[in-house]
Amino acid sequence: MTKIGFIGLGNMGLPMAANLLKAGYALTGYDVSAPARTSAQAANIPLADTPDQAIRDAEIIITMLPNGALVLDVWQTILATALPSSLLIDCSTIDVASARLAHQRAEAAGCPALDAPVSGGVGGAIAGSLTFMVGGSDRAFASAEPILAAMGKKIVHCGPAGAGQAAKICNNMILGISMIGVSEAFVLAEKLGLDAKALFDVASTSSGQCWALTSYCPVPGPVPASPANHGYKPGFAAALMLKDLALSQDAARSVGAQTALGAHAADIYRRFVEEGSGGDDFSAIITKIRDQSETTP
Repeated sequence: MTKIGFIGLGNMGLPMAANLLKAGYALTGYDVSAPARTSAQAANIPLADTPDQAIRDAEIIITMLPNGALVLDVWQTILATALPSSLLIDCSTIDVASARLAHQRAEAAGCPALDAPVSGGVGGAIAGSLTFMVGGSDRAFASAEPILAAMGKKIVHCGPAGAGQAAKICNNMILGISMIGVSEAFVLAEKLGLDAKALFDVASTSSGQCWALTSYCPVPGPVPASPANHGYKPGFAAALMLKDLALSQDAARSVGAQTALGAHAADIYRRFVEEGSGGDDFSAIITKIRDQSETTP
């Protein structure tokens, strides 16, 4: 039986680890956070006291962590004690440069590696319906695909080291821009006296159709499962959207890409988070747009 060490059991990592256990894999988890450990225990996730214990004899090591610096730090610890042939899979969303450096360090230690960030949010992690965007060698991808399939429905090999992270930040730049556009349209409709359901019925089957509208509609009613119908509980928190938009802009600057709408979206979400709404779903950006519209003469 394949043994998996899973480091990072937060809102995303815990249900991902749980789905691996359901699929029959032997798994040991670790998280430095006491609340995360308590939640993991409640979910019957076997826990280690240290990262070293979590990865002992593990053939697959998965990390789900907040940022690139922490990934590099944890991987340094992992690589000091991992089996020489262990496959390292990082499912965090981090900057491309850190992802590539993590690959280099793993290769130097004789371990294959993949960057495999996810899309689908907490709901997708629980349902096992995540999309994985994967960067790394063909051989490493082939080894990891059955593992990833236990946690997601779509697994895309995007290219060499760092390509998964590149795909993730480009995708989420589209998403952030789209949600702002959808939200602005619904606020305009409100001020014009157009019913939100009528706009949804038209736009969802016309040229305005997009995922932000049809799956995550930011107004209550049209999409019952959207956070708008649940007090904008995430979902995908606005603070995480800001993180991804900031990563997209860092990447754009590093390669000289012009992303004016991405930069503007990042500024809008930055103000939203700074005003204390970082814990709300990112679709709650409509509330800021509505408030601004109310105060505009």
